[in-house]
Amino acid sequence: MSQHGNTTQQVATDPSDIVKVAAWLVVASVIVAALYLGRNVLTPLAIAFLIGFALKPLVTWLTRRGLPRAISVIAVILTLAMLLTAFGFLVTSQVRTLSAELPTYQTNVRQKIRDLGVSFQGPGMFDGVIQTVDTVQAEVEASTDDDEEAPPQRVELVESERKPLDTALEWLTPALAPLATAGIVIFFLFLVLLDRGDMRDRLIRLLGGNLHTSTDAMEDAAKRISKYLLMQVVVNVSYGVPMGLGLWFIGVPGWLLWGTLAALMRFIPYLGPLLSAVFPLALAFAVGTGWEMVIWTLALILFLELISNNIVEPMLYGTSTGLSAMSLIAAATFWTALWGPIGLILSTPLTVCLLVLGRGNPRLGFLDTLLGSTPVLDIPTRIYQRLIADNPEDAIEIADDTIADHDVVEFYNEHGIEVLRKVSEDYLSNARPEHRQRVFNGMDALLEDLKEEYPPEVDPMQAPRIACIGGRWEIDSLACEMLVHALGLAGLPAVERREGVVSTRYVDNLDLNGIDLVCLSYFSREPASSIKAFCRRLRNRWPGKRIVVALWNAPPAILEPGAIAALGADEVVTTVQEAVLRIQRMIAPENTLERRIVDIPENDAARVKALLATNVLDGHAREELDALTKRAAAVFDVKFALISVMSAAEEYFIGQSSDLPGKDGTDMTTVPRNQAICDYAVAEGELLVVSDTKRDPRFADHPRLRLWGTSFYAAAPLRTADGMVLGALSLLDMTPRKLSEEELGLLESMAADVVSVITGQEAVQPAPREPEKPSTAVAQPVPD
Repeated sequence: MSQHGNTTQQVATDPSDIVKVAAWLVVASVIVAALYLGRNVLTPLAIAFLIGFALKPLVTWLTRRGLPRAISVIAVILTLAMLLTAFGFLVTSQVRTLSAELPTYQTNVRQKIRDLGVSFQGPGMFDGVIQTVDTVQAEVEASTDDDEEAPPQRVELVESERKPLDTALEWLTPALAPLATAGIVIFFLFLVLLDRGDMRDRLIRLLGGNLHTSTDAMEDAAKRISKYLLMQVVVNVSYGVPMGLGLWFIGVPGWLLWGTLAALMRFIPYLGPLLSAVFPLALAFAVGTGWEMVIWTLALILFLELISNNIVEPMLYGTSTGLSAMSLIAAATFWTALWGPIGLILSTPLTVCLLVLGRGNPRLGFLDTLLGSTPVLDIPTRIYQRLIADNPEDAIEIADDTIADHDVVEFYNEHGIEVLRKVSEDYLSNARPEHRQRVFNGMDALLEDLKEEYPPEVDPMQAPRIACIGGRWEIDSLACEMLVHALGLAGLPAVERREGVVSTRYVDNLDLNGIDLVCLSYFSREPASSIKAFCRRLRNRWPGKRIVVALWNAPPAILEPGAIAALGADEVVTTVQEAVLRIQRMIAPENTLERRIVDIPENDAARVKALLATNVLDGHAREELDALTKRAAAVFDVKFALISVMSAAEEYFIGQSSDLPGKDGTDMTTVPRNQAICDYAVAEGELLVVSDTKRDPRFADHPRLRLWGTSFYAAAPLRTADGMVLGALSLLDMTPRKLSEEELGLLESMAADVVSVITGQEAVQPAPREPEKPSTAVAQPVPD
């Protein structure tokens, strides 16, 4: 049989995979059965743990004030019990009063039903209701008349044979179950609050794996659930109190009962707010002589719902639990089926525990995938998948959502080229012809949409001075299209030339009249021979043209200065942002200095005055600031960390993790402002991270970075409480690297501590960094 052309490979199923799946199914079935059969014990245990999460901050606060932990736990539990008992008595009195008054409202109910029936003119939907009410009332009155006319009956007393103990048990049995559950909850709650450290150690031991990961998972779970419950209480109380006061003002009886019920019912996801609204509306319908009370009650409920959902909850919660909307609904259904109404109330916190457990243990990572709201695919992969599925509209929507927070050049730099890189990797291995066609057509549509939405900022009459040429195939040309758009947004007119085989004919047929610079795009991992041939033929045919080679999959060896010269190119770039900056410097040197000088801030005089007022330049805080830089260097595992402040003319290094030599080999403490390294952080007042300074034209020629031999630079601005940026806390390393969102937040937090030392005031911590947007809406938020 011929082996040429496309062949179909039969992939055999590994029997061990089937065994693993079967084993997991058995384990899952056993766990579910255990949860169901043990619900009488597990339910109070879960309640105790969740209440313990909410009360832990209060116990910790009392312990730090000098009280023994046992006394603190007892005091908190007794306080909670007294509050619940007081509310219970109040609610009971309201129920009694309301029960006694309900029979007096039957006239209003019948009248309203009659009015509704009359309003529909003739037989209608309320006729049966009215007839039923009349019939019941007539039968009750007839029964009463018959009882009055009937002769007295002989009553015979029969002595009961039941023992007093049986009667007592009959009365006590219904109350024993909730009392026993409450006792178990209190007992478990006391143990959880008293010996939380030991329980945490045992859970970490059960989680196993890396101690750092397990500890992070436990802390994340405790923080999320504790704040979730506390904020839930605050939100519910902020809803229930106005509800009760509003009902009291309207005149609805039992306003304290309905306000308390509204606060408690909001603990139940989805159904709670709806159920809590039914009772006051029904009572307003029964009590009021007209429809005003019903209308005002409905308006109050709608107003409070809008305020709570759109203002109070976003302000107090901030970010989400990390649970997707689908997982919240599925969790509510699952826990309700297992544990009934209590399961519905506990569904969200219990599912958050499972989510954090999946994040902390790689073997349970599928829980994070199933339950989490953060996208399981990164942005380039999501766009690529939509293109493979022939759904360019979704790909365009993802791109638009991403660009809403960043600029187009950054989108191309971080995501667009990465999409093409994935296309390049799958081109010969996994992609079929129809997939390739879909991807190419989808990318054309995506780039066309971005060009229309973000038109280039160049004069249409201005002739292009830059030509971007695809090296060998379609993907190279798509990268050129992105680069042309990015250059246009930077005010540099450019034109695209489609890809072609690097040959003498192709170079001879190129139209480069008026073109000053040629940018050649390559995704190939071994482009050296093709680049050499192209550059040699281009220089022979078009001498004097400058050549920039964009290597999107460049091997490290080809980026060395000697290798670049051997290719015959003037510059080599690896990202869209680097290409724009380098071409901007090459094509318009009259508008750029050897190193771009950052504009001086408008408030520079006030900023310098604030710096001088701290007296930090006299060196009194040098020892403490050096300690902070050493701590930063150790925390982030970098070669150098330094603290610098900017005066009107100089940059002062007021804290160093180690000596930074100057040109003469001596320790350097100041540099002129035009050679400062924290000028971007001071001017822009934003966190700056340069993953590879050698690839960033703003820093590639920086004399200080070249002297120190560093390739990575990150700077967090030192911002005072009144908004003045004094300088920066900087990290420098010898190799390129990146920082995660958590690391960036930690760097900003350490910069706030530096400001506290410089100014002598309490540190103002920065706002939490925004996490990646959830894939779907979430229904239960919690602070991060």
